Amino acid sequence: MPLSAINQFCYPTPSLVKTKTPASLKCSFLSKSPPFPLTKTTPLTLNRNQKFSLSIVAMSMEAGVGVMGTKLGMMTYFEPNGKVVPVTVVGFREGNIVTQIKTDATDGYDAVQVGYRRVRDKKLTKPEMGHLEKAGVIPMRHLQEFRLQGLDGFEIGQKLLFEELFKEGDLVDVSGTTIGKGFQGGIKRHNFKRGPMSHGSKSHRALGSIGAGTTPGRVYKGKKMPGRMGGTKTKIRKLKIVKIDNDLRVVMIKGALPGKPGNLLRIAPAKIVGKNIPKS
Repeated sequence: MPLSAINQFCYPTPSLVKTKTPASLKCSFLSKSPPFPLTKTTPLTLNRNQKFSLSIVAMSMEAGVGVMGTKLGMMTYFEPNGKVVPVTVVGFREGNIVTQIKTDATDGYDAVQVGYRRVRDKKLTKPEMGHLEKAGVIPMRHLQEFRLQGLDGFEIGQKLLFEELFKEGDLVDVSGTTIGKGFQGGIKRHNFKRGPMSHGSKSHRALGSIGAGTTPGRVYKGKKMPGRMGGTKTKIRKLKIVKIDNDLRVVMIKGALPGKPGNLLRIAPAKIVGKNIPKS
């Protein structure tokens, strides 16, 4: 069945980017009526004499266009009522510029490619430089795509500003690479309980049984065992934007975010069932 919808920062010069963002691109996923169609109807053929209609939800698509940022660290934020909120501070280097617009006619799906973090020319390969020069934008280290339902209002070279896409109180999904912990045991990696530490015990921090004997005579795939921990891509969903500081060019997001300071983060509108994702 085909599925077709499946610490110093630089500031860009006005001549390199277009800073105007249309109002249609603002994050409106918490409104009562979604700004884009949520489902697609595709005929599902089960046999020659009977046909059904299958409603497909494109779960791989974003609820809206997002931006990339750099993790700066964590701090404590005091709300006006005195409530203490742990937040992660995210800064923005030069970038968040639209470098390519992919359409269903040319690439098989609709997406917006965004570049982030300016670098020197010699840091990129010739194919990467050719791709960015064709778009007429500055050299950037990171390129990521945001798959969308519609591409109205986007143009190559357009600058995406966080304060125009989001506002305080919005919920976002943040993706990043977690801190690598190296090779770890079952207790730290999978939160296993340890054995008795008293004299005579021969199983202090060992796993215990990892399977039966002659039948099946092997260890099942997926068994939780010691191994490499961390260093993987993770998404933390439905985090609240606590504060947006335009003067310092930072945003404070409630809770902890993946990675250590200096890590690349991808921030997109949160997918909320019943709001921008229909209930199954």
